[in-house]
Formats: sequence, C-alpha cells, structure tokens
Amino acid sequence: MKLELFNNEANKIWKRHATESVPDLLQLELDLYKKLLNFFQVGDYYYYIFNFQTMQFDLVSPGMETMLGYEPAAMTIGFFMSIIHPDDAPWLLSFEDKTSRFFAQLPPDKIMKYKNRYDYRMKKKDGTYIRVLHQASIAQMDENGGLMQTLGVHTDITHLKRDGKPVMSLIGMDGEPSYLDIDVKSSFIQSKEALSKREKEVLRLLIEGKVSKEIAEVLNISKQTVDTHRKNMIHKNKLINTGELVGKAVKEGWL
Repeated sequence: MKLELFNNEANKIWKRHATESVPDLLQLELDLYKKLLNFFQVGDYYYYIFNFQTMQFDLVSPGMETMLGYEPAAMTIGFFMSIIHPDDAPWLLSFEDKTSRFFAQLPPDKIMKYKNRYDYRMKKKDGTYIRVLHQASIAQMDENGGLMQTLGVHTDITHLKRDGKPVMSLIGMDGEPSYLDIDVKSSFIQSKEALSKREKEVLRLLIEGKVSKEIAEVLNISKQTVDTHRKNMIHKNKLINTGELVGKAVKEGWL
C-alpha cells in the first residue's frame, strides 16, 4: 500500500470521532505510570499520547529511542506510518477502522473502558524490523463523547511472535466483555493468490508428509515437475527450504 494512501485512509478513520473542542494537555501521573509499565511489560516499550484533533503526538516517551533507535522528537504521524512494514499497513488500517466502528455503537461512558490490542512490524533505525504489540485506550473525551486523546503503549514482542499475520483484540476493563482474536475482513487488506492451483496440490501433499516421488505418482506428473513447483514456491515466498514452506503455509492458512 502506498504511503500517501495509507496516511489518507488512517486520517479518515481517526477523524471519524474526533472532537472539535480544544483540549487541555492531558495531566497524567507519568512517574507512577512508568513504574506500573515496568512491572507489566514483556519487553522494551515506549508510550505516547496521540491527539485526535491535531492528528499528531502530544508526547512520546524516551523508550522509543531504546526500542527503535529514533529520537522521540522526530516522531510525527507521517514518520510513524513510514516505518510500519508495508505488508502490515493495511492490517493497521483495518484494525483502526474496526475499533472506530466498535466505539461508534458504544455509549460514551463505555468507550473509555476498552483498549484495542494488535500487533504489526516496525522498522528500526538500523533497517531491521521488530514485531510490536500495540495497546491503546481513550484517555480524554469531551462532554459530547468526541475523542480528544488516546494513550498508547508499544512493546517489542519479537521474541514472542516472529512470524504470522497480525491479530486484533478489544479488551474490556471494569467488568466489560472482551473480544479476542477478532476476525477482521476489510477492503484495506488485499487478497493475493500466492500459489497456483497445481502448487497448492503439491503443497497439500507435502504437508501430509509425502516426498516428491510419491507426489508425482498421486498427481500423475513427473518428479522433476514436482521439484520445480517446490523450488518456485520457496523462491517466490522468499524462504530457504521446504520445511520453512510447510511451516509458513500451516501457520498462515494458505490452504
């Protein structure tokens, strides 16, 4: 997804429930909050306050430099979007759209009792990618229920989840129900057929544990043709061997 389109779509979603009021700077007990975060985070993290009216960050904690290598002052919304993995950008849009629509059907007093939680990959200053767990809840609203500011935390969970597609949950607090691993379907996520019909047939038999000779007999094709399909699937999915191919296919539900 092109960055300009990504930015435009994200702004449309976030402005959907933004307030017209001018907010005072949110007063948080940041020292206490940092101590609580140190207790409960599972990896490096940083926190931020996002302003729905200005569509910019009011605050980004110093942990961003430790985790990603960027100075907090450099973190504009445009820069933030530019370091999200291109394959995960449509997922982020879909998750934010789902959250916005969920909030739209809640009474105002319930909105602040929910946080959204999902993961995606972000590029560090050194060019490598890490997987980030995003958690955010509404921190301030106006008297009409318009959203003013959100408080978010980004945690490095690469050691817990290196592969697999992003997943989303809406977590209820103060007795509200939670919705875990929500099935998000959206026009933002483009479906792309990674494998041909014949490749899928070969892959299905590989997953069953069959070798090339056995697959050739089942499909009534030559062993050389089977090997060619295997190599093509490995190459176009940027994998190393058949084991990685089978593992990725099972994890991401290709069949």
